[in-house]
Amino acid sequence: MDTVGLPRRLLAEFVGTGLLVTVVVGSGIAAAQLSPNDVGLQLLENSTATVFGLAVLILLFGPISGAHFNPVVTAADWLLGRRAGTGISARDAAAYTAAQIAGGVTGSWLANLMFDRRIFEIATKDRITAGHLVGEVVATAGLIALIFALARTGRAGVSAAGVGAYIGAAYWFTSSTSFANPAVTVGRMFSDTFTGIAPGSAPGFIAAQIIGALVGLALIATLYPDIAADADDVVVPHHPITAEPTDSA
Repeated sequence: MDTVGLPRRLLAEFVGTGLLVTVVVGSGIAAAQLSPNDVGLQLLENSTATVFGLAVLILLFGPISGAHFNPVVTAADWLLGRRAGTGISARDAAAYTAAQIAGGVTGSWLANLMFDRRIFEIATKDRITAGHLVGEVVATAGLIALIFALARTGRAGVSAAGVGAYIGAAYWFTSSTSFANPAVTVGRMFSDTFTGIAPGSAPGFIAAQIIGALVGLALIATLYPDIAADADDVVVPHHPITAEPTDSA
């Protein structure tokens, strides 16, 4: 039986990534309104919403597309799987990436709309420092290593909790507040709010995320030399969904 068709998987990646950015940006706007004089409390509110939102989105869309929601996760899946004939194809990886980026931008627009802001706006918050870039390398490397370790050890079913917990922690232990996702980075350029990032800062963040993904891949390939065999189970195994047989009597 064929796997889930590409159009359905792309829809899941588009909507899932879009809603992820909506959660990040929307909770950032709400946090700034609710706690205008306490940046630490704003970050706590923002990170808490992101943890739960991401976990729910993985549970919702994982069985359809794997719930990558992240171009570097998709690229890592392709890189590891291509030699073993597992994982995502190059064509599908490119389509996933396009859907994720489009979803990220749409997610910011939706958050702006919900909070009665201008729908189309550009962020002005500069985030580029050496520390922020190192933070993005660390955040992305850890994310990639975690996702593939869970797949390799047969624990992909706990990815919703594991990935959500890691991102929530990385909000606090990385200087960059753990974007760790090029599609989310691009999306956050389109909301001039608490979670926004100026276009001039985005390329540096994305470059750091790519480096981090390579570091994470190198680590996981060293720890689990046969990891390529499990590339198709990233983030969540997405095999055909069949209906239960019914009794025709």
